[in-house]
Amino acid sequence: MKRLLSIMCAAWLTGVASAQIQTNAGVQYLQCMQKDMSTDFYDLSNTYFFADSLVSFDAAKGEGLVQWKRYRLSPRQAFNLNGYWPVRMQMLDFPDAAYDNDPNLKLKIEFISPRTARIRMLTSPVEPKNSDQEDVMFCDGFKTKGAGAMWKTSQTADAITYQSQYGSIEIKQYPWRLVIKDANGKVLTQTRHSIDNDSSQVKLQPFSFIKRGSDNSRSINPVLTLAPGERIYGCGESFTSLNKVGQKVHLSVTDPQGPETDGQYKPVPFFFSNRGYGIFMHTSAPVTCDFGASYIGADRLFMADEQMDFFVFFGEPKDILYEYTEITGKSPLPPLWSFGTWMSRITYFSQEEGLEIARQLRANRIPADVIHFDTGWFGTDWQCDYQFAKDRFKDPVKMLKQLSKDGFHTCLWQLPYFTPKNRFFNEIIDKGIHVKNATGGMPVEDAILDFSNPETIDWYQQKIEGLMKQGVSTIKCDFGEAAPYNGFYHSGKGGLYEHNLYPLRYNKALWEVVERNHPGEGIIWARSAWAGSQRYALHWGGDAATTNTGMLGDLRGGLSFGLSGFSFWSHDMGGFVTASPEDIYRRWLPFGFLSSHTRAHGAPPTEPWLISESFTDAFRACAEMKYKLMPYVWEQAKECSQLGLPMVRALLVEFPHDQGAWYVEDEYMFGSKMLVAPLLESGNSRNVYLPKGKWIDYQTGKVYEGGYQTIEAGAIPCIILVKDGSVIPHVPLAQRTDQIDWNAIYNKVYKAN
Repeated sequence: MKRLLSIMCAAWLTGVASAQIQTNAGVQYLQCMQKDMSTDFYDLSNTYFFADSLVSFDAAKGEGLVQWKRYRLSPRQAFNLNGYWPVRMQMLDFPDAAYDNDPNLKLKIEFISPRTARIRMLTSPVEPKNSDQEDVMFCDGFKTKGAGAMWKTSQTADAITYQSQYGSIEIKQYPWRLVIKDANGKVLTQTRHSIDNDSSQVKLQPFSFIKRGSDNSRSINPVLTLAPGERIYGCGESFTSLNKVGQKVHLSVTDPQGPETDGQYKPVPFFFSNRGYGIFMHTSAPVTCDFGASYIGADRLFMADEQMDFFVFFGEPKDILYEYTEITGKSPLPPLWSFGTWMSRITYFSQEEGLEIARQLRANRIPADVIHFDTGWFGTDWQCDYQFAKDRFKDPVKMLKQLSKDGFHTCLWQLPYFTPKNRFFNEIIDKGIHVKNATGGMPVEDAILDFSNPETIDWYQQKIEGLMKQGVSTIKCDFGEAAPYNGFYHSGKGGLYEHNLYPLRYNKALWEVVERNHPGEGIIWARSAWAGSQRYALHWGGDAATTNTGMLGDLRGGLSFGLSGFSFWSHDMGGFVTASPEDIYRRWLPFGFLSSHTRAHGAPPTEPWLISESFTDAFRACAEMKYKLMPYVWEQAKECSQLGLPMVRALLVEFPHDQGAWYVEDEYMFGSKMLVAPLLESGNSRNVYLPKGKWIDYQTGKVYEGGYQTIEAGAIPCIILVKDGSVIPHVPLAQRTDQIDWNAIYNKVYKAN
């Protein structure tokens, strides 16, 4: 028996070890994991093509051919070290006359504005047929051509150069390179060639693409130089350090279960550098950005896409964000009421409960504008059927009218997945409006709405429209991260290209029906996103832990999100997962109220009067502060909407010439004039970095000089400072935004003596 148990135990351990090896090798994949595309580019079974030389180029048309040299990766032994080595390869393809060993493939450059150029490279002779007008990532007014006259062309024996007043792009013939320079001729970055390996024992793969040995599919790997001291920002709502240098950032939509890991609900294939350039990787396929993580001198952009379509921007952060959002769209200005307090928990289960929450808000003199019903307003909790539970909501229309009379807008939760027990499950299957598998059946157990199908959108919007007509103001656009990679979509694309687009299509479908029924008040409350989702505001930070770490993750995520083209963003004050400890909730409140949008949400109790009298006073004080600041909030929101800037703004955006500002990731500018440093740990003071100049404490009036300062918080537990010389408009306190007296605006001047 002992021997049998020993054999069984050994077998089990062998199986565990095997499973671990498979996972580490990237064979196993769980849906909660991001796609790491870099592993494909180390596979010895693949064929590698290195961008080598410019064969021909028509500078007037901006088109030419690049020759790609064929390589393989070969294992190499050096004493006890095994590595890989790129080796030139002669193809064994049959028939050999039908294929090129070293193919010549298209390169194209176009100009969007004096600050923006578009560069495309193919890995196949066949060009994609999708037009820009059909691309859901682009805004309606985007045009590819029209700025060529703003760029001057020059040509030498070894290079073609395009120059604008803001920078230049040089195309070298051999070694083939794209060289990006600023207006003074300084190299900002350039592509890497195989000859760059001559000075290093590390044989880094250069700008290349692969042809997989498994199925002959192709993926491209642009590789750019990374300079000493260079810092990279963007890539969506990333919860890790704002500076991405030294990180591998996976741009594949996932549900990370909160803002404490490197996963992202809202990845965005866009980044910019402190050296004065930015890049939008126009793709919906997964990308792994290795920003100096595996080689300190290179940005390695491992793309699942078979083509490269990059927009290159020149300028400071504000310039780059403006240019990027000219292409993918700017956030529309949300309705005024949405900037007020949203009161919620998971969840309110009845009409009486919702009305009681509204009554208590008014009785406790807490300014508020929105009541949100989360997962429990259906007959069965979490089972979305677009109908109020008849036994718990006796007269929902009457309830909505009463809430409206009391100055409350109403938001409802829903999601795009339908379990087999959902009453709409069979209808969705019968209509064929779900994501399908290769046989036309179900790729997963749930029916997942296919928002690339116009019939799906019609069906879905009719359901939402029914709620709008009852008096609902907006809808929570929850989930959206689980579109199957192995699914087949009405668009004609597979899951590789539709997975990341799913949140964008979902956001768009919901925002449009809300805007159609409430003209000028289009707004949603979304968790997932992709490039272009900023056109369908707004988004919140997901399910934060009720810890200091959860608050830090939310703050980092919001700052990074704002550095990725999104103007409006929120988070769950106090965290989501469990009842928030009072100390953390108190310190989170000013961060929540000094964000563009403010919501209390999570495990109960979230309502301040259920916690303590002193906490109710603290909650009220923060709410009153924001409502008095509403003219400033509205003024800043308008500017953000027009310029593509974030309201929760990393210091580097407002102070790009202050080197210290590029290092700060635990404080922020609320708009352009107010600096906020949340208390991320217990206590009433913290160390704060202040950009050059004088700063006035919003609560005490005390003046501080620029640099690092240890500052005591005021009555509101947060460091809130105003830039010297700023004029901040205020308004007398109102309990709801529709009662604000805009004729009574008064300005407070913050001037150091």
